[in-house]
Amino acid sequence: MSAFLTDLDARLVDDTAASGRGVWRILAPFKYKSDLLGHVITVEPGFLTDYASVPRVPVAYLLFGDTTHAAAVIHDWLYHHHEVCDEATANLVLLEAAKVERIPHWRRLGIYLGVKFGGKSSWEEDGRGNGHQLVDGVIV
Repeated sequence: MSAFLTDLDARLVDDTAASGRGVWRILAPFKYKSDLLGHVITVEPGFLTDYASVPRVPVAYLLFGDTTHAAAVIHDWLYHHHEVCDEATANLVLLEAAKVERIPHWRRLGIYLGVKFGGKSSWEEDGRGNGHQLVDGVIV
């Protein structure tokens, strides 16, 4: 059964980075067992995340923003580690992890559709880095 095996431990690095979404640094190994992938993902200390990249449009952010930090960290990590899976699978793991996080179905579906239809550029950009540096407000 899919499960978070450790608690998420993160500290704010820069609250204006990532187009105003803020960036957090993972402080301790963060582990998630994915049935979809068939193994445990370990997000290493030092990894940077902007959590869910929900646009700061009032209604969209009200419905979907600031709601699924743990699943978003796993998704961000997968977007930086293309050797683990492809983009479509990473998006499905986000959906799987959001369910484990007990995010309501309608909300996790909206978040999933957002990354499915709007995440391609992030997949391509994030894949060029390892998620450990912040350069000009962007995680690389």
